[in-house]
Amino acid sequence: MKHFLIVFSLLLVPALSQAQVRIGLLKYGGGGDWYANPTSLPNLIKFCNANLDTDLEKDPDVIETGSNEIFNYPFIHMTGHGNVIFNNSEIENLRNYLIGGGFLHIDDNYGMDKYIRPMMKKVFPELDFVEIPFNHPIYHQKYDFSTGPPKIHEHDGKRPQGFGLFWHGRLIVYYSYEIDLGDGWEDPEVHKDSPAARTKALQMGANMIQYIFTQ
Repeated sequence: MKHFLIVFSLLLVPALSQAQVRIGLLKYGGGGDWYANPTSLPNLIKFCNANLDTDLEKDPDVIETGSNEIFNYPFIHMTGHGNVIFNNSEIENLRNYLIGGGFLHIDDNYGMDKYIRPMMKKVFPELDFVEIPFNHPIYHQKYDFSTGPPKIHEHDGKRPQGFGLFWHGRLIVYYSYEIDLGDGWEDPEVHKDSPAARTKALQMGANMIQYIFTQ
C-alpha cells in the first residue's frame, strides 16, 4: 500500500516533485497480443494531462504480470484478442497488487473474453464479474455516462458492457466488453473512427483515471 500512497501524492501535487506518475501496459503469456493498440495509452495519457490536469508520464511502461515493479503503478491496462495465461506466481502477484490498492483495466479487443474470465477466476476464486450499475461513480467523473459505457466498435450486435471485480466494496478491475475503448484511443488513422467516437472513448478512459485517484 505504501507505493500507492506515494504515487497518489505525486499526481495530486505534481508541483512538489519532479517525478511523474507512470501507468503500465500488462505483458502476459499465452500468445495473446498484449501489445495491440500501441498508440492508445499515449493518446489517453495526453488527453488526461490536457483535460484533467494530471501529470502522467507521456509514455506507458510495459509491466510483466509477475514483476515486483507492478506495485509502483496505480493503473494497469490490459488488452488483446487471444489467449491469456498467468502462472501461479503471476496469479499471486496480480492478486496482491489489486488487493493492495492497484487497479486493472481489461479491454477486450474482441476475442479475449473466453480466456480472461477463467484466468481472472484463478486470481480471485471468491469473486465473480458483475455488470457495473450505471450510477456507479466511474461513469460520473468529469464526464457523465448516464447510460453506461460508450459503444466504439460493432462486432456481434451486443450492447457495450462494463464488468467489475469488487474487493470489500472497492472496484479493483474494470472489464470493458463489446466496447473497444483501446481502439477508440488510437490515432485517428488507425481505425478511422469518427471524432465523436474517439472523444467518447477518451472521456471514458479519463473517467477511469480520475476515479482511481479520487476514490
